[in-house]
Amino acid sequence: MGRVTTREKLLRVRDGAVSERVDTLVVEEPLEVRLDGEPLTVTMRTPGHDFDLAAGFLVSEGVVARSSDIAAIRYCAGAAEDGANTYNILDVAVAAGVALPEASLQRNFYTTSSCGLCGKASLEAVRTTSRWTVADDPVRIDHRAFAAMPERLRAAQRVFDRTGGLHAAGLFDAAGELLALREDVGRHNAVDKLVGWAVREDRLPLRGTALMVSGRASFELAQKAVMAGIPVLAAVSAPSSLAVGLAADAGLTLVGFLRGASMNVYAGRHRVVVERDAAAQAPATART
Repeated sequence: MGRVTTREKLLRVRDGAVSERVDTLVVEEPLEVRLDGEPLTVTMRTPGHDFDLAAGFLVSEGVVARSSDIAAIRYCAGAAEDGANTYNILDVAVAAGVALPEASLQRNFYTTSSCGLCGKASLEAVRTTSRWTVADDPVRIDHRAFAAMPERLRAAQRVFDRTGGLHAAGLFDAAGELLALREDVGRHNAVDKLVGWAVREDRLPLRGTALMVSGRASFELAQKAVMAGIPVLAAVSAPSSLAVGLAADAGLTLVGFLRGASMNVYAGRHRVVVERDAAAQAPATART
């Protein structure tokens, strides 16, 4: 297993004063994912939970939906000069009868940690048909439970506390309790690691849950939520127009700018329960 953090020397300048110090940085390394021995994709990620990352990626591509679809996941020999395993190559063997992805749905061989969508062959290819539907999920979440999610997510980010350089994806229940969390230098990787954990635990579809991400809500993150059967996606920052469109089409509740008690609900507002203060709702009484 590779290192999650590393220490590097730097020159610090503050108000004209110069000093040398050592800083803790998050590690970013390539991970090549192979499917039945054939190269599928390379993504830049933070080492850790690599098996979950690969499994979650395959859920997003519509290849697997349960743990029995995966026969095995193993590290392959790396490319270190001394012949040691770099733990940067994974091979996923699918079970008999599991169809491999079509060429039109495969990503280019290299994708960045910041944008998993960049390697897609086309926008239409991203609209993979999910095995689950979220439109009929009856879950409703109180606005106060939403308000508690950002702080609970932040409190559970152990590596972020040391580096300040990681995204997080958290899975919450309808009461706002954190069920699981994954961190990564890439937003989409953090979500894949979370979904991969769920599929390997045979928890899909993730009905009655909410996915919260520490950055913005992109089209791909909305797609990953739908592909995992998650009915609610919340983000601390803005959604994209494509994410809003997909959420509306799929019946996904999409919340953006979730910061404390403030939020914007862009789609699926029926799942957000807001109980206004009784005094605020009461009609004004005429003064005499």
